[in-house]
Amino acid sequence: MQISNIKTLKEYRRFLRNHLTPAEALLWKALRSRQLMGAKFRRQHSIGIYILDFYCPKYRLGIELDGSVHLEAIVMENDQMRTSYLNSVGIHVLRFDNEQILYDLDSVTNSIAIDLNQSKSAW
Repeated sequence: MQISNIKTLKEYRRFLRNHLTPAEALLWKALRSRQLMGAKFRRQHSIGIYILDFYCPKYRLGIELDGSVHLEAIVMENDQMRTSYLNSVGIHVLRFDNEQILYDLDSVTNSIAIDLNQSKSAW
């Protein structure tokens, strides 16, 4: 059973890739073309019914960017369910606030690099 990039979500993934938030666009500039530790990231990659903002298949790392809506209780609950599902299929998820991306991108990319290093040494 395929759980990655399900065809029914293809158009929505394309829409999301073509309409990145400012934080997503900024982080994508830092991740694309294997700029961070040679790791290949994909934008708007789906796993099951969920679409990750960024995904590195080699290290099974998902990155989610959270705007202010993620502070609402129901959204936080949905985020927890999403993360639990992704963890259950072997994907580690890092979450960052949009503000972190916009105002402290270096610490975000450093956190991602640390996670990639830990994943690499676990192999």
